[in-house]
Amino acid sequence: MQMGQIGSAGERTLQVEYGTEDRAAKFYSDQVLDHLNPTMIDFVGRQELAFVATADASGECDNSLRAGAPGFMHVIDPKTVAYPEYRGNGVMASLGNIRENPHVGIMLVDFVHDLIGLHVNGSARIVEDADLRSEIPDLPADHTKGRVPERWVVVDVEEAYIHCRKHIPRMAPVPHHREWGTDDVKRKGGDYFEAKSTLRHDEELRPGVSADFAAAQAGTSGS
Repeated sequence: MQMGQIGSAGERTLQVEYGTEDRAAKFYSDQVLDHLNPTMIDFVGRQELAFVATADASGECDNSLRAGAPGFMHVIDPKTVAYPEYRGNGVMASLGNIRENPHVGIMLVDFVHDLIGLHVNGSARIVEDADLRSEIPDLPADHTKGRVPERWVVVDVEEAYIHCRKHIPRMAPVPHHREWGTDDVKRKGGDYFEAKSTLRHDEELRPGVSADFAAAQAGTSGS
């Protein structure tokens, strides 16, 4: 994205190719902000989960789920949000990407009431819990079952815009005990996808794909 321009060069090129420039221009002008307005701030404060997209310095992508009590995604001010990082599997995939490449895309979706989504894109940095808490006195503290934030991802908001409801499914919440912070393998899901006993690489497992196509895909996708 060029400084001061909404959208990437790639999306604008495709808008020309596919004839969607007018629709895109209207969306940019009507819906895309460089901050969170009061309605967006209220929406963020009601959500219990968020999808966070990151990429490393080479552009290899990852998307992860973050969840907590309503308000776990904390709005510091209209230009800044923060979400907690708890003890996890130790891989640090999202944080590792942010260390290399600060750009993040956050997607919040209300599946229950309003069936609407909010995109929040921006630049992120990692801040230790004690350091951020000393600066932000009202930072939420969720100590359920020992669930204490180790650190936070602080995001400087660059874009905020709607995700329309037409394809968002309605879901109904049901009583469910969450095993926050557990190391119990079964409660964490165990080896649900049977990956432990599966070959790590798939070179010999694609009989229906031509060698040329597989090679082309390997050149454009992550490892």
